[in-house]
Amino acid sequence: MTAVRAVLLDRDGTLVEDVPYNGDPALVRPVPGAAEAMALLRSRGVPAAVVTNQSGIARGLIGWDDMGRVHARIDELLGPFHAWAVCPHGPGDGCACRKPAPALVLDAARRLGAAPAECVVIGDIGSDMAAARTAGARGILVPTPVTLAEEVREASAVAPDLLTAVRAALDGPWPGPAGERAGEGRAPVRTFAPAAQAARAAQAAQTLGPTRAAARTASRASTRTAARTANRPEAVMRALVARLDSFGDVLLAGPAVRAVAARADHVTLLCGPRGAPAGRMLPGVDEILVWDAPWVGLDPPPTERDGVQEAVELVAGRRCDTALILASAHQSPLPTALVLRMAGVSRIAADSVHYPGSLLDVRHRRDEHAHEAEAALALAEAAGFPLPEGDDGRLRVVPPPGVEELAGPPGYVVLHPGASVPARRWSPGLSAEAARALAEAGHRVVVTGVPEERELTSYVAGRAGLDLGGRTSPAELAGVLAGAAAVVTGNTGPAHLAAAVGAPVVSLFSPVVPAERWAPFRVPLVLLGDQRAPCAGTRARVCPVPGHPCLDRVTPQDVVTAVEKAAAEGGRQSTAAEGGREGAA
Repeated sequence: MTAVRAVLLDRDGTLVEDVPYNGDPALVRPVPGAAEAMALLRSRGVPAAVVTNQSGIARGLIGWDDMGRVHARIDELLGPFHAWAVCPHGPGDGCACRKPAPALVLDAARRLGAAPAECVVIGDIGSDMAAARTAGARGILVPTPVTLAEEVREASAVAPDLLTAVRAALDGPWPGPAGERAGEGRAPVRTFAPAAQAARAAQAAQTLGPTRAAARTASRASTRTAARTANRPEAVMRALVARLDSFGDVLLAGPAVRAVAARADHVTLLCGPRGAPAGRMLPGVDEILVWDAPWVGLDPPPTERDGVQEAVELVAGRRCDTALILASAHQSPLPTALVLRMAGVSRIAADSVHYPGSLLDVRHRRDEHAHEAEAALALAEAAGFPLPEGDDGRLRVVPPPGVEELAGPPGYVVLHPGASVPARRWSPGLSAEAARALAEAGHRVVVTGVPEERELTSYVAGRAGLDLGGRTSPAELAGVLAGAAAVVTGNTGPAHLAAAVGAPVVSLFSPVVPAERWAPFRVPLVLLGDQRAPCAGTRARVCPVPGHPCLDRVTPQDVVTAVEKAAAEGGRQSTAAEGGREGAA
């Protein structure tokens, strides 16, 4: 294991007691064991930094001077700390620094002269662990009453307190996941609100008093009356956005999520298991609830009373005031609305052509020609959540990790031959020919795919490209796509991920769904495929026309020409493969 050269600590709830939006040095209270932990680090010559989100600055609740006085008091009690890395932005600002984005961790590591892999991040919520993971650092979760059960289950290392975490970081043994320490293995994602978390909350109420316990047991961005500032007169305390579909669908919900986050104090994303990896990359999301709903997806689970009741209890525990249900035009939002209403959500908005009875408070009619991202934004605005000034409404994800060790320097062409349904895939043989044609034209070719597509990606890459099939996490795939001069893909999740990182896209688009609704959004785009083919608008999973003419009439040379056009429109240079010529873009 790499030696630890620096320890990076979250502030509120990890180093000092969590006082929401604290600007008063007199309220600073170190957590138990903090002084001993910092003394141990100093005795071993290991520098420490603080990495902290302070959205109170963006909300106008505290100023930089207030925060500076609080930090001076923390330094006085526990320091000095070698660096302070602070994000002053709100959840909906779309910045690159707010955890779970990795920028604070990367900045602190740089300032301490350590590589991210030589750093340990200690925090009390999932966004701390996600920031560490994305940056390439190790993370140790120290749960508190605000830590969600899912965050404890997902953490790779869990310690009972700060001092134990520091000792483990320095000397080992490295702590394991909570379930492994208990000898029980990891609990399923759908196990909600365990008794242990309730017990910790009760203990906090006894030791901290009712006011501070309430602040600790609520979510980190919980309901706060003080957050209703003058420029946000109708701010909603806690909001939920539901998008129960797949990876790409959740990415398309991103601009609407940011619109909600600009006015809400806390945003919960309710999504399905296929969409959760995308949800974890969306700016503005404070927590994610995962539920495999029986009315969504290609292989939905059976409808069972216990499963629906679990979902009701899951949502009810979040005490959400308002909800947006995002769904495709062919889907009904009403089953989801019923679950949310049973969970106590008082205001629900959705697009619906069906009479909703008492299930919806805002019944919106979508423009049938609107792109999915634009339709979601229109619903958000109808519900009182317009995009904030300065947000261009494009797809966006938190900054991805660096991937040069995987993919090489930027300027390659990504070819993603797979798709979630067969009707949207170009044939493997043509994909392999396109990889060779791109390489012969002087482009470096990188072939990507999910683990189940490794045989496909190996065949397509051949000797012409670098095969990354099954070798990237969703965040790493975002990094690979971000470095591409152009991305060649079908109508599938990675097309929308490419748009979210601003990469030009050559879309091999099967018209089984309309391109005006589902094409990569607001990026340089070349659309290939016969959009008037007989399969148009059928939503077919398997091509109903022999020979798959809508896509398989596209030639490899068509793709090469389209790549050079898309890269040029995007202002990106395709760098030459070894021994090849410079790409025309």
